[in-house]
Amino acid sequence: MKITCTARKFNLKDAFMERVETKLAKLDKFFSDDAEATVTVTVEKDWQTVEVTVKDKGFTSRAEKSADRMEDAFDAAVELLTRRIVKNRRRLEDRIYQPAVEEYAAEAEEDLDDSYSVIREKHFYCKPSTVEEAILEMNMVGHTFFLFRDAETDEIHAVYRRKDGSYGVLIPER
Repeated sequence: MKITCTARKFNLKDAFMERVETKLAKLDKFFSDDAEATVTVTVEKDWQTVEVTVKDKGFTSRAEKSADRMEDAFDAAVELLTRRIVKNRRRLEDRIYQPAVEEYAAEAEEDLDDSYSVIREKHFYCKPSTVEEAILEMNMVGHTFFLFRDAETDEIHAVYRRKDGSYGVLIPER
């Protein structure tokens, strides 16, 4: 697995880089040799956030955790990533290495349901808007995301409110 580490607002220490390589090496059993992992560490005043993203065979798995220490946040993010893979192992059969998942599944404590339960279906008109108009409408209805048709490209996009209060836009690629 190819690992890339990025630090925002500071420089990473070698000890943390070694920890990243050691912990992510344990995930090698789930992914192919072509997998790429990206670890991004953001340090703010009282907290540190670590985001771990692994891409392999068109599949992306991501986990983000915050803690007082970046090591604790990283450990929690890797644990969350592993739990998600194990929990969804049946749906991921064709994308990840199965014997490794079965080994972890024996240790899993969560009830592994094999189906998703859709409890509501909502149909609505997706009107052409700018990003700013979509954010305004999202805020007016009190949602954390909003689906809209881009006025310029006529493609479906989604805006969402991030944890830090800023906004993001999801734009599908062809």
